[in-house]
Amino acid sequence: MNAIEVRGLAKKHGSFTLGTLDLNVRQGYVTGLVGPNGAGKSTLIKLLMGLTVARAGEIRIFGEKMPEQEAGIKARIGFVSEENTLYEHLSIDAMRSIYAPFYRRWDEQTFRECLHRFELSPRSRIRSLSKGMKMKLSLAFALSGGAELLIMDEPTAGLDPVFRREMLDILSGLMLDENRTILFSTHITTDLDRIADYIVFLDQGHLVFDSSKEDLFDRYALIKGDKEWLDRDVRQAFVSIRETGAGFEGLVRDRGEALRMFGEDAIIETPTLEDIMYFTVRGERHRAESRS
Repeated sequence: MNAIEVRGLAKKHGSFTLGTLDLNVRQGYVTGLVGPNGAGKSTLIKLLMGLTVARAGEIRIFGEKMPEQEAGIKARIGFVSEENTLYEHLSIDAMRSIYAPFYRRWDEQTFRECLHRFELSPRSRIRSLSKGMKMKLSLAFALSGGAELLIMDEPTAGLDPVFRREMLDILSGLMLDENRTILFSTHITTDLDRIADYIVFLDQGHLVFDSSKEDLFDRYALIKGDKEWLDRDVRQAFVSIRETGAGFEGLVRDRGEALRMFGEDAIIETPTLEDIMYFTVRGERHRAESRS
């Protein structure tokens, strides 16, 4: 079952065009949304949240059409963003008094438990909180509002390594509830190496893939070896190649083909998500330059 279904989605903003996109966010899993700056991640999130209107296509969240059933859908969504949307001059308790009435499923006990777990005092002024603590507070509000779907836009950006790891541990713990779904947009791919089940990869407004992380790591391979092996036919098997004075490394989409081509002569490794993103974007840029 899918928490989010996107079909034929397109949006044009100035010179940028998103789509046409078809993708799913599976219910009960963490889906990472990745891509370089300008790939369309923020535009997609704005469309999902009803903050902008698509030129074409359909969005369904929990089976309901967005934006037609926007009010009911948003009552089931929690949004956590790198951008601080809290009133800095208020205390946490005062902010809660503003926030809670908007959510008919608000759970005060959950909110108090989150404050205790995240070591937040209800009397603290929001301006006195670090960036990491503000992110935890935003998450506390989202969870206390009864969010079944968490949409998170760069939630770990700008956090120090300790806070980042702590936030990821918190999110991993939340997924013990099999009915909860997380869409996690980030440029920090190592975060997704730790917690994501599925990956949606956008580049220049287009969907590169929508796949399970396990399948990606099974299919893709990072090859390292001598440049003398790189004849024309071999080069065509690669997504992209980076050559150095010591040799080359490149990404292939078919691990089995790599084994047949190189046998035991080359070093064949499982790539990280960062490797896959880097070589894919590099390859697309190179092909675009060749066509121009």
